This record gives sequence, structure tokens and C-alpha cells, in this order.
Amino acid sequence: MSTSRKSAPRSRMTAAERREQLIATARELFAARGFDGTSIEEVAARSEVSKPVVYEHFGGKEGLYAVVVDREVTLLLAMMRASLTSGTSRALLEQAALTLLDYIEAQPDGFRILVRDSPMASQGASFQSIIGDTASRVEGILVDQFTKAGLEARTAPMYAQMLVGMVGTTGQWWLETGRKPAKDVVAAHIVNLAWNGLSGLEKKPLLEAGRTTPSSPLPRIHPTAG
Repeated sequence: MSTSRKSAPRSRMTAAERREQLIATARELFAARGFDGTSIEEVAARSEVSKPVVYEHFGGKEGLYAVVVDREVTLLLAMMRASLTSGTSRALLEQAALTLLDYIEAQPDGFRILVRDSPMASQGASFQSIIGDTASRVEGILVDQFTKAGLEARTAPMYAQMLVGMVGTTGQWWLETGRKPAKDVVAAHIVNLAWNGLSGLEKKPLLEAGRTTPSSPLPRIHPTAG
């Protein structure tokens, strides 16, 4: 005579675990469909909870989206700031290009969220805020280089925006074309155009500085409160 087995009760998530689950689910949906195409109903259904649970944690779709975007901004800014520490102007440009491509490769969903138009853009939590932050760091380097070369230092902010913006838009293209050619090849061509200009392009550009260490793992970002 066989005895029926009772299925083990499913363990209940803690509030922190549930929050992380909701963020992960929403991140995937926002990346695929954008803010307008994502609903609280679907986030709740995929997470197997009721809508009130989502509202309890985030207050609404805007609050949930803000947390997702803030995490991506924090992560990418941390990576950019860590890479732009020291080196020649060309080496810093190489590092900026490689760092963005590293992030895109590791976090394609996160990058798609950042580059979409969103209701959070007016609050500074956007890809443009990252471009601006990185450009301000590059600007200081360019001021020194321009001064040494006898160029007008006051034009450095404009050139910084050009350089960093070029890296960002090329990163978008690279992701949407299936991340081909290889990351280092794309970075080398970005630097080739930025450094040499159209009149001085090298036929087969290579990165000069290269990586002094293997590609570092993404920094750990603590969960955002609120």
C-alpha cells in the first residue's frame, strides 16, 4: 500500500528577497518593452504576487522604474569613475570606451533601459547623466592637453561631450548589431577616429595601452533603499 507524499511547503520570501525578485522581473520587462509597455499587472503576475504587494514595495510603476534605473546608473558610473583615474589622454579614452563596452556586454538589459526615453530622464537618472558625468572628468584632462598644445582651453568642455557622446552612441549600435565585431576592435576604431580624425585614420587600428589586468568583475552595488 503506497502512502501519499505531501509536497514540501514553499518557503516564504523575506521582504528583502521579494523586493529583489520584483526588481529583477521589472528590469527584464522594462528592457524589452520600455516604461509605457510594462504594467504593474504583468510584474505582479510574473512574480506570482498580487498587485498590492508591488505597490507596497514601490508605490507604483514610477517608483519601481526609478529603483531599476538608479541601480544601473550607479553601477555604470562606478565602473566609469574607476577606469578614469590616471594615464595618458589616449589611454583614458581607450579605458572609457572599453569600460562602456564591458558594461554593455555584461548588462545588455540594463543598457537598453538607460538609453530608452523615460519619465525619469528629467530627474537626472538617465544615460545622459552618465555621459555628462564622464564628460566632466574627461574635460579636466583635455584642458591640460589643450593648454600644452596652445589650443583654447575654453573649448575643452565641447570636445569632452563630443568624445564621450561618440563612445555612447557607438555602444548602442554595437549592442543592436549583435555585439560584433569584437569589443576590443570596436574600442580601437572609436579611439582611431577620436584620436586621429578622419584625415589621419589608421588602416588597422590597435589599442596602445591594452588591458593591464584582465577585465574586472562588475562592482557590487548595494540594494537601493526606498
